[in-house]
Amino acid sequence: MIQCKDCEFCQIGPDGRRTFKCDPFVNIKEPECIAKWQLMRLDMLASSYQEMLRWYGKMAPLQDKIMKYMQREIEDLDESERWRLDDEDQEDEDTHTE
Repeated sequence: MIQCKDCEFCQIGPDGRRTFKCDPFVNIKEPECIAKWQLMRLDMLASSYQEMLRWYGKMAPLQDKIMKYMQREIEDLDESERWRLDDEDQEDEDTHTE
C-alpha cells in the first residue's frame, strides 16, 4: 500500500501541513485511499460539530437574556391591553343583561 506522503496527490507544505488533491470520484490510486479519505472527512465533520457546539455555548447566555426580555415585553403588552379586554367584557355583560 502506498503511503499518502509518497503519493503524487499529497503535497506537504513548509509548515508541515498536508494538502490532499485526491478525489474519490476521479483519481484514487488504491482502495485504502477511499477509507483514508472517509476518515479525514469524518474528522472534519466532527471538528465542525464541536466548533458549532462551542459557539452555541457562547450564545446561550445571550439567547436567555433575549428570551427573558421578549417575555417581559409580551407580558407588558398583555397588561397594557387588558383594560380594553376588561371594558369589552363589561360591555358584553351589560348588553346580555338588558
